[in-house]
Amino acid sequence: MLPKHVAIIMDGNGRWAQERGMPRGEGHRLGAESVRRAVRRARTVGVKYLTLFAFSTLNWQRPTDEVRDLMDLLVRFLDEELPELIERGIRLVAIGERELLPERVRAKLEAVEAKTACGGDMTLVLAVSYDGRRDLVRAAQRVAELARRGVLLPCDVDETILAGGLSTADLPDVDLLVRTSGEVRLSGFLPFEACYAELYFTETLWPDFDEAALDAALADFSRRQRRFGRTAEQTVALG
Repeated sequence: MLPKHVAIIMDGNGRWAQERGMPRGEGHRLGAESVRRAVRRARTVGVKYLTLFAFSTLNWQRPTDEVRDLMDLLVRFLDEELPELIERGIRLVAIGERELLPERVRAKLEAVEAKTACGGDMTLVLAVSYDGRRDLVRAAQRVAELARRGVLLPCDVDETILAGGLSTADLPDVDLLVRTSGEVRLSGFLPFEACYAELYFTETLWPDFDEAALDAALADFSRRQRRFGRTAEQTVALG
């Protein structure tokens, strides 16, 4: 069984570099190579949606030089990967508070989104300047505004209405959520969308996360029994 939507918290770039006596930026640079490997492998095996946690709103608190380097790396990655995204039929979508991003980064994201919009083989989602709780708050504000205008009544509000206000409104729920580097927490990543996801934690630092590591996560998922509240017997009966 292959997950339709895989989400990854790409953790451990800085630690990887520090353990080798390198600047943190070198870890981020090699982490971008892991992104390339993960995208290619996910596309090859048939994953339809791959969401990568690229930059949290909390990451704005990092040193200015590191943030600038991360933004430069993102722009360079988008430039370099655009031809392959188009060739492989991969659509790029960005989620998060893009208004907080530098203008050059916003412009590049929007340009790549437009140029890959017809990609129908896989959707690559970059969570940039993203925080799940803040996204939920913004969705609630949108619902509240509809209620204020009389478009909605309180009894009309359900999971579907709330989900429609999220930045992930056009994406399916997450089936498998992976976190690298040995940390065992979600850090505000897709709390609504991944509430029924299977969780997979690995000690592997992100720069070392290769095709075999992704295959291992997918194989682990294939052995899980997703019940969604049913008994084991009911789940087996449903196939």
